[in-house]
Amino acid sequence: MALPTTTLVVRLTTAPDGLPAPEDFTVTREPLPAPGPGQVLVRNRAFLVFPGLRTLIGGAGSGLPLPPIAPGDALFGPALGEVLAAPADGPLRPGDLVTHLHGWREHALADAAQFTPVDPDIPDPLALVSSASAAYGGLTRSAGLRPGDVVLVTGAAGAVGTVAGQLARLLGAGRVIGTTRSPAKAKRLTAELGYDAALVPGERPLAEQLAEAAPDGLDVVLDLVGGDQLTAAVAAARRGARFALVGALDGQLAPGGRGGDAPAVIDTFRVVTLGLTLRGYTQLDHPDVAAEWHGRLAGWLRTGELTVPRTSVAGIDRAARALTGLFTGDTFGTTIVEL
Repeated sequence: MALPTTTLVVRLTTAPDGLPAPEDFTVTREPLPAPGPGQVLVRNRAFLVFPGLRTLIGGAGSGLPLPPIAPGDALFGPALGEVLAAPADGPLRPGDLVTHLHGWREHALADAAQFTPVDPDIPDPLALVSSASAAYGGLTRSAGLRPGDVVLVTGAAGAVGTVAGQLARLLGAGRVIGTTRSPAKAKRLTAELGYDAALVPGERPLAEQLAEAAPDGLDVVLDLVGGDQLTAAVAAARRGARFALVGALDGQLAPGGRGGDAPAVIDTFRVVTLGLTLRGYTQLDHPDVAAEWHGRLAGWLRTGELTVPRTSVAGIDRAARALTGLFTGDTFGTTIVEL
């Protein structure tokens, strides 16, 4: 089979003034070199659209494991693809499915070490592209969820949150509460995804809603938002509560910022007197999580105990608009561009 000699790539063309818009990006057809020694060529099937791109495009944040994206640069991120060509002495063969970080393009060409084979028995390979592993790591490592805990997940209708409620239940939580910007999404969280209550902060003060949903207080908080929601969660915590800080959507969705901060007012007196623990979670600090998560995910998918909800967008030409949809709240679960 003849290998492709060109490919489509999504590039940032202008530095956005505020939240990125579709006109800040372009899809270009570019030459695709033949694989060199030790390289693998993959045709992408799908790639992830994730809010962290706002931070990379805005050039904000410090200590990030990924490089910023400047005008002229190609976008990147988790993807699922099919091997077209691979070294004869390597473990991959044409037709194998792999995951990698060269999304936002039709084809990926890189050293073999940058591709991870997909277990052929996994029921839903696209689930491996989701960022939901952060929910598992945050709950098991940073928060140490225990049976019977009352759990709050902020930003529960996104890629991480839609899985986090199910995970909390599977890990033994006694009650699971989520927050979301949309009443319609709140109904889905309780009807489909294991949440006992879903709160909409814009409807009433979140402190009031938390007092009703968790009258005895919170034991675990998986915070994906920061800002005022984190403030309210600290106020609703009970003695010994553990916070896993996983995301910063409050800053990444703010039109006036650059996506690199999510300030919150924290009652440190309460943190001290109640012995609260606030701990950030990144997978770089927990390299053992990925394999553990993939193993448990595959098992839960097979038994039907867990699903990875997603919003699918067809075609690379619609990828930039899919990113905009994250900021406007038009998506539910993991947002995937399918090619």
